[in-house]
Amino acid sequence: MMSSLLAFFASVAPTAVALPIFGAAIAFVLRQSPRAQRIVTISTLSLTLMFEVGLLGSALTHGAQAVQLGAWPAPFGISLVVDEFSALMLVVSSAVSLAVLVYATAQGTADGDEDGPISIFHPTYLVLVAGISNAFLAGDLFNLFVSFEILLTASYVLLTLGSTAPRIRAGITYVVVSVVSSLLFLIAIGMIYAATGTVNMADLALKLGELAPGLQMVLHLMLLVAFGIKAAVFPLSFWLPDSYPTAPAPVTAVFAGLLTKVGVYAMVRTETLLFPGDRINTVLMVVALLTMIVGILGALAQQDIKRLLSFTLTSHIGYMVFGLAVGNVVALGATVYYVIHHIVVQTSLFLVTGLIERRAGSSNVDRLGSLAKLSPLLAVLYFVPAMNLAGIPPFSGFLGKLGLIQGGVDLGTPLAWVLLAGAMVTSLLTLLAVARVWNRAFWRRAQDAEDPHPHLLDSLAEKDATTAVATRRRTLPAMMVGATTALVLLGVALTVAAGPLFAIADQAALNMYERVPYIEAVLGPEAFDGYQPNPGAPAFVGEDQ
Repeated sequence: MMSSLLAFFASVAPTAVALPIFGAAIAFVLRQSPRAQRIVTISTLSLTLMFEVGLLGSALTHGAQAVQLGAWPAPFGISLVVDEFSALMLVVSSAVSLAVLVYATAQGTADGDEDGPISIFHPTYLVLVAGISNAFLAGDLFNLFVSFEILLTASYVLLTLGSTAPRIRAGITYVVVSVVSSLLFLIAIGMIYAATGTVNMADLALKLGELAPGLQMVLHLMLLVAFGIKAAVFPLSFWLPDSYPTAPAPVTAVFAGLLTKVGVYAMVRTETLLFPGDRINTVLMVVALLTMIVGILGALAQQDIKRLLSFTLTSHIGYMVFGLAVGNVVALGATVYYVIHHIVVQTSLFLVTGLIERRAGSSNVDRLGSLAKLSPLLAVLYFVPAMNLAGIPPFSGFLGKLGLIQGGVDLGTPLAWVLLAGAMVTSLLTLLAVARVWNRAFWRRAQDAEDPHPHLLDSLAEKDATTAVATRRRTLPAMMVGATTALVLLGVALTVAAGPLFAIADQAALNMYERVPYIEAVLGPEAFDGYQPNPGAPAFVGEDQ
């Protein structure tokens, strides 16, 4: 009975995309009723999350499964594919999106929605979620391209909410960079279709190996650069620190947690499925090392917490590229786990920063102090994910990095050892960056700050004098705190459930390297009948790529 139910979830996988789109349409129709919009949006995301939990159960029980839209057989129709990796990403992304939505709803209610048009925010947010879900399920390159365009459109609207000059400038930068990435991706798709006659990824896994090595490398690098811009790897990450911090706190949080991970997901999927082997692993290792080091050095130079976190975001993308570049199951499994960890922890920290800005009037550490005294709960909400991000034992950040280190040690090349040293240095510098924020914003006295924010001093005066309730902007609505607390606890839960999660991640990594489960789910077992790969091409079965 349970097995049949789980199989049913996989058969209706498009619901993970259709539900948010349908909810967005309803929310837009209800644009004159903000309360109804909130109810519809939160309900839609809750239903989507429950459905995706069923998808994850189906993937763990039955393995990779595909749905052919419109009953068109692969590779001619649109394929949506659910495997362990995509299902896990769906569940975590929707859980984080729901928490951020609750946070945004509470903030909008408390502020009277003065920071932007609420009638636009809710349907656009659901469209963003639909684009993310579609990217994780896409079984062909063109559908993945469509997902990126959905994300681009929704992201620009959310990034420019309020129409302030800094947000418009950041939105223009974001759009220009994204359009360049999309154009490169589209050109690559056209070249791939011209060379192979297909854009279905399972079909391409069989056909790309028949192309000349030089052409394979050109197509490979074009896709990698396009996805590298989306993922913000060095030197393609210049746009991110100036784009994300200008947006409202909930928007920045969901962007930081999810959008770059869609790029990482696309890199992992195409590297393991379309271009197996170690042809460019050396390049990826160098890129991973530079992404980690340059990003964290940028973070150390920042005074604003949001900009600091934006640089740590780009830095820690390097850990994910590290695991992909090492090229063994241990490292890729650790990468899958680390992606999940980073989505939760990075989003938590941006939400906490929004609370800090609301309570103290600023997110600049030069203007902050005494926050541990002003709000002990806020101090805890910052400290836990900050230590998690820095990789302090026994948190999930430490466990993920430990898995990556194990994979690097198993590889054992000189460059792998250099990369391991860079990863450890980056972790120590991350600890230094987040500890400096703690010391200056939470630990020192506000009166000792270089330029204390009057808002903060007023709040401390009210607290010390036990006077009336603080002003509306200084209070922290319970739902905002509750949503942030839920994400912080989810980050802790990743540590508690590390054993089962690593087992799922390792199985996902093994299946991605083998490729057979994915290809058979889309094309059927007969896809391999009579197929002989070119001499020197990687085998499909039983070979550790």
